[in-house]
Amino acid sequence: MRFLYHPDTVLTASELETLALGLLAEIPIPGVEAAVFDSGIIRETLLQAAVDQKSIKAVTDTTRRTYSDDYTLTQLHTVPPAELEALVNDLFVEQAAMILGPGPRIICLDFVDIHYHGCPHAEPGELCHTKPRDGTSQCHRYLAGFVLCRAKPLIVAVTPVRSDEPKSDAVERLLDHVAALPFEIAALLADRGFYAGASIERLDAAASVALPVIRGGKQMAAKLDTTISYWTEYLMYEGSERELRFPLAVCVSYQQGNRGKHGLLVRAYVACDLADRTPKEVEALYQKRSAIETAFRTMREARARTSTTDPTVRLLFVLVSFLLRNLWLIVRWGVLATPRRGGRALPVWFRFEVFREWIDHVLDDTLGRKWEAPTNGVGIPATYSQLDAG
Repeated sequence: MRFLYHPDTVLTASELETLALGLLAEIPIPGVEAAVFDSGIIRETLLQAAVDQKSIKAVTDTTRRTYSDDYTLTQLHTVPPAELEALVNDLFVEQAAMILGPGPRIICLDFVDIHYHGCPHAEPGELCHTKPRDGTSQCHRYLAGFVLCRAKPLIVAVTPVRSDEPKSDAVERLLDHVAALPFEIAALLADRGFYAGASIERLDAAASVALPVIRGGKQMAAKLDTTISYWTEYLMYEGSERELRFPLAVCVSYQQGNRGKHGLLVRAYVACDLADRTPKEVEALYQKRSAIETAFRTMREARARTSTTDPTVRLLFVLVSFLLRNLWLIVRWGVLATPRRGGRALPVWFRFEVFREWIDHVLDDTLGRKWEAPTNGVGIPATYSQLDAG
């Protein structure tokens, strides 16, 4: 990691590969570490699968110096899930400390769904359900925290989500990870998936909160029947033990032909501890969280493919993709961006695709990519050449 603080005059692909493998070296793989085999080869195989978006089998089939896919996956199955989550989130904290100052930061929360065709590994609760895609509504779900920063939008916390647990439990785990970050949390931005009493209470206990409401019920309809933006309060679960009162920012705007629509557009947001802002400012704050979609898209570009049912291995592949994405951002801003007044100028050429290609190039040499394939030993029938001649 010293290179990140005191870089050479030139960045090489091998240095990127060394940095990436240094991150993966922190991940415990008890099976291989207790054996006589080289754990470095396992990690190089995992890294190759990630940057190439391939399966472990596809990597081992096309390289010379790897172990078999069965052996490699057997070792990855020994990764302890609780220790894996804790350790990688500690790495996220270290990554954030490298390039994010101590000032208050806004954190966006969202669920990441990886669609899945197959059966649960051990328990039905491993799988969640989401919008159907590619013929399935089943998915493995993860909750991620993303720091809102134009030049350094790091992923700072991740936790897996089960269908047999309340969402608020996953929110609490994520907030425990967020609490370890080396800066103050200015606000938490979340989507409608967090619109539930227990989740709102947990978010509000951690920082200021902005999230859109789910329309429904006469009370909410009355709040939204307006032509002006205003502040009010909303009483959720009125008359029950779960009764919860929170500030509501009601925002009115004109659609002005956007997407062919006209007239007034009324939106409402849970807005805890944001009373110093106008309702329109709350809406503008919430709309900044759209940047999280870019973060998740780049994550998917470095996720190894697999057909395993083991949720721990799947979690490992997702966490590795987030670590690599963060490493790209750190190198881009810390090593390659040009210092200037008003903030560093980011190198537009150093896209995430380039970052992955450089690491892939070094791994091709290290693992010995097989630039060959067995032939059929038959070739083109002679009659074909005779027909061509005629």
